Parts: sequence; C-alpha cells; structure tokens
Amino acid sequence: MKEEKTAYYIQLANGEIMRTSTASPWNFRIYATDAEIIQLRELFDANYAVEWEGFFRAHVPYVQYHFDRPNDRYDDNLKKVYEMIYELGDEEAKTHIKDMWGM
Repeated sequence: MKEEKTAYYIQLANGEIMRTSTASPWNFRIYATDAEIIQLRELFDANYAVEWEGFFRAHVPYVQYHFDRPNDRYDDNLKKVYEMIYELGDEEAKTHIKDMWGM
C-alpha cells in the first residue's frame, strides 16, 4: 500500500515545515509522505547544528571560508535540501530551483 502524500509549505531561512500556507511566509510547496518529511527535517536539523559549529569557528579569524569544514557540511546539506524540494515540489518549486541552479 502506497503512503499518501500531503502538501507542506517550506520556509528555507528557518527550516520551517508547515501544513498550512497561511501560518507563516513560505518559499516552496511540496507533496511528501511522513517518511519524506522526517528525512527533510533531519537535513534542516543537521544544518542547524552545523550553524552553531560555524558560529564558534567564526571567532577564529585566520580560518578562511573555503577551508572551513562546518561550512562545507552546511553547503552539502543545503544542496540535499534543494534536491529533496525539487523532487517533492510542485511545478513552481521545480521551476524556481531549475532557474537558481541554471538547469
């Protein structure tokens, strides 16, 4: 039996995943199963943890951005978030991400 997909609204800046479009401003509409939402939440949570690592690292001024492992992990997770949103998103989400990534 195939799990039913539900509409969710994603706010990238703060990692919000909402079931209603009127609760807060949102960037993307996706259709996902509970398992897919859990996976997306884990990516947002991972980036939140990496942001804290980056915050503490930022107080070491001699480490440049491109040599900064927390920033690399953040960037990798953000790519995965966009990939998931592209896979699960409505046509508007897919078009926006295609335009962003020059696809």
